[in-house]
Amino acid sequence: VQENFYTEATEAPETDLDISLRPPELTEFFGQEKVKERISLMIEAAQKRKDVLAHILLSGPPGLGKTTLAHIIASATGSKLHSTSGPQIEKA
Repeated sequence: VQENFYTEATEAPETDLDISLRPPELTEFFGQEKVKERISLMIEAAQKRKDVLAHILLSGPPGLGKTTLAHIIASATGSKLHSTSGPQIEKA
């Protein structure tokens, strides 16, 4: 019998305060200028086509603003964001 031992990383769910502190628009997001430029162009193009935004994959180490960018993109496109994390997916 093989046993797997690992420590499961857990993340606290976001609170309303966490979400309210996020910048609501790309113009208020600090840093990542090239990323912001590309995302802005994608959002603008989708809006002009009156189409949905293509899939976007945001990756990188913690603390770079991936979740914040996802909230901004969702807001700009009138979409609802369902956020998850790797440890939450592993549980399923």
